[in-house]
Order: sequence, then structure tokens, then C-alpha cells
Amino acid sequence: MKAAPRLAAGLSTTGALSDTSIHSAIEALERMATLARQLGAERIDSVATSAVRDATNASAFLSEIQRRTGLRVRVLDGDEEARLSFRSAVAHFDMGVGRTVVVDIGGGSLEFALSAEGVIERLSSFPFGAIRLTEHYLQDGVTSKGVRKLRRAVRRGIRDELPRRDWRGAQLIGSGGTFTNLAGIHLARQGIITAQSVHAAHIPRSDLEHILDTLVDMTPEERRATPGLNPERADIIVAGIAVAAEVVRRIEARELVVSRYGIREGLLLEAARVVPTIADPGDARARSVNDFAERCHVEQPHSSHVRKLALTLFDALGERLGCPREDRGVLADAALLHDCGYHISYERHHKHSYHLILHADLLGLSPTDQVVIANVARYHRGASPKREHRNFGTLDKTLRRRIRRLSALLRIADGFDRGHVSAVSDLKIRWVQRAIRITPVAVNARTGMRLEMWGANRKSGLLAQIAGVPVEVVAPDGRALSSNDVQAGEIE
Repeated sequence: MKAAPRLAAGLSTTGALSDTSIHSAIEALERMATLARQLGAERIDSVATSAVRDATNASAFLSEIQRRTGLRVRVLDGDEEARLSFRSAVAHFDMGVGRTVVVDIGGGSLEFALSAEGVIERLSSFPFGAIRLTEHYLQDGVTSKGVRKLRRAVRRGIRDELPRRDWRGAQLIGSGGTFTNLAGIHLARQGIITAQSVHAAHIPRSDLEHILDTLVDMTPEERRATPGLNPERADIIVAGIAVAAEVVRRIEARELVVSRYGIREGLLLEAARVVPTIADPGDARARSVNDFAERCHVEQPHSSHVRKLALTLFDALGERLGCPREDRGVLADAALLHDCGYHISYERHHKHSYHLILHADLLGLSPTDQVVIANVARYHRGASPKREHRNFGTLDKTLRRRIRRLSALLRIADGFDRGHVSAVSDLKIRWVQRAIRITPVAVNARTGMRLEMWGANRKSGLLAQIAGVPVEVVAPDGRALSSNDVQAGEIE
């Protein structure tokens, strides 16, 4: 249950919590405490952050909470806030190698946790919350001049606490409503409306600055209607993103990564005495994808073999097809999970795979990559990707191209294990002037590959369409099957 009483509202002017905010906060706490007790909770932890920490009437507010709800509220200092955000980030991101800056932007304050190899080096807190800065610099409306003043103040404030020479290029992880709404806007701009979460979204610095400039130029009504933005945050989002932009600028980060978790989950981990494991790059993702495959009872020998063949195709053809190197991991995950839809039924299992992957809790994957993986698995069989397909057509052109290329490779790899017996041990691939020639290598001399050649040829049309040349599946004796004999969209 969530509520946003905005305790920081008016604080920078009066120094005290407003009656309206106090009333809203206590009502929300009463509802939450009642529900917790009805559910049998034996322990309820309550904490307050920067607004209460700074308010002159904080003691009276806390006493009234205890009288009305029976809750004793613990007031966190800035370092505690930063530490809890860091604890949550460690549980969800690979932070075992290199330097990481974890940033949390709330209504009243900004917190940093600076770490190297997963060990905290410094904790810091600043009075640069989204509500506080909006009231101070943008009270009369959002203007370019006001945003410039706001950014200068933040720049000066964080300069000494965030030495550029030590933290230049560090991984940057952001938590709090500013970052989750920023991610929502970013994903909406890519046409990604199917993502189940903004968690682990990667936002390039250039996109962040462009989103900020766009929001500054909007009217309040246009801002509230921005796709991906919670309308209730429309009045404070510019200040929050401006703070994020200055942090990114200070450490010269190429991008920031968004966490949907923060102080609240840090508290849960602390209360449960859970100490997250510090993971190296790729560990969380591999563990999460493999665990999901096991839960879906994926046929591991077949999926692993298809992954091997798909990556062989990627290494031989990917660069010429225009695939970025990072898509190799996307293809690997899609190959491992492509048949997870069998968990529901064989019929239309490719479509079931799409929905299962899309709704899975997969750590280490950005929402964009998860949507791409789900679509690539969806198109490992059946019709090829088409604009009229809702799951595909709403995506922007760049994502659609990625999905088509990777699907083309996965389809052929899956065809080469048509019998699920790993009869094809390897692939020899040549892209000559007039064709792509793929020769399967049998696992031994006695192994027949007639079914596998037929399966790969039947699924070769999409690759031929993308490459602009026929795809020939060539038997060891030189006999060839051509994609010219099949249609790219033919259903098995």
C-alpha cells in the first residue's frame, strides 16, 4: 500500500511540516498499521526521512503518530538513508567489480553511497530533494532560467563530495520516484509499453538531457500527459531530473541504471537480517535466467544446444547483419528460454514463451532487453515478425530490427535441432557473394541429419530476407536446400 503525503511540501519556506501533510501522513499510517495488524504482523517498523529530520515540529508530529497508531517512528539520518539504498542496490545489481555510485532522490534530500568492489567508501546527504528544489527555484513555474540556477546550485553542492578524478565513469544506479518516472518516459519514447517494470532500465546521458529539455519546454498540462510519467509527479519531475543530470555530468557517466527498489527494500533486508551477496558482472543475470528456465521445466539439453548453435551463427553473421556485440547475450538468453512456453502447453508455445518471459522477474536484465528476449523467443517458430502484431508493431524501428535479426538466427538454430537429439555438433558458415551457405557437422559419421537440414531450411526465409541473399543449407555431400524454396513467414 502506497501513499504520497509530500511531507517536504512548504518545508523550505516555513521550516515546519504543514497541517495538510501531517493529516495525510497520519491517515495513511493508520490505514497501513490497521492492515498490517489484520494480516497478523508481529512487528511493524516505521521510519522517517529528511522532511521530518529537518522540521521544527517533528517531535509533535511523531508524538501524534504514536498516539493515533501506536507506531514508534525512527528518524533516519542522511547516512542511514544512503546505506539502505546501497543495501537494496547490492541485492539487485552486479557491483563486485569497479566503482559504483548509488543515488537516491527523495522529496527533501539527495543521498549518495560511493562504493568500490561492493564496499562502501563514502556516504553523503544533501538538501536537494525534488520538492524542496521545485519550491526554491521553480515556484512560479518551470523556466529554462530557473532550471539553470537549480543545476548550478546542485553542481556546487556535490562538487567536493564527489571528486571527479576518483569517480569518473563509475556505474551509476538511481533509486526513487524521479528515476522510475524518468525510466517510464524513456521506455515510452522507445514504444515499449509492454514492459512489466522499469527496473534496470539503462538511460544514456544524451537521452536524459533530451528528456529534461523536452519537459522544460512543456506546459504543465502537457507534462501531466507525458507517456510514462505519473501525473502526480508532473510538478516536481523537472527538478528531480535536473538533479540526476548534474550527478551524471559530475562523474561523466555514459548512462544511468534505474532501480525500482530503494530505502524501503533496504529496510526489509535489514529487518530480515539478509546480507545480499556482492555479485560480479553477469552473475545475477545468468543465475536469474537459469533459475527461471528450471522453474519452467525447460528441456535443458535441447535449449543449451540451440543456444550453442545460435551463438555460432551470431559470431559468423552478426556483424554483417548489423547486430551490436551486446546482442550476443540477448540471443543466448532467448535461445535458452525459447521453449519455456511448453510449461503451459505445446500448442502456441512460442506465444506462451513470450508472455512468460515478459512477466518474469529476471534480475540483471533491462526492461528493453527483456522485451527483446521475449519477442525473439516468440518468433523462434511460426509467422515471422510483422508490424500488425501488437507485441512487435508498437516498438520503435531500432528494437524491431534487433528482434528480426536475432529471431532469424534463432529460427535456424532451432531448426538444426529439430529432433531434439543434438545430431548437429557444429556449423560451418560462409557468406559468399550470392548466398549464405551453412553446412551442419554431424555428431558422428553414422548420424543422419535429414530432419535437421529440413528443419533449418524451413526456417531460413527470414534470414534470407534480412541478408538480401538466399540461405543454402548444404549437406556434407554437397547437396543443398535453398531458402528460395520456402517463404519467410511460413508456419511450421
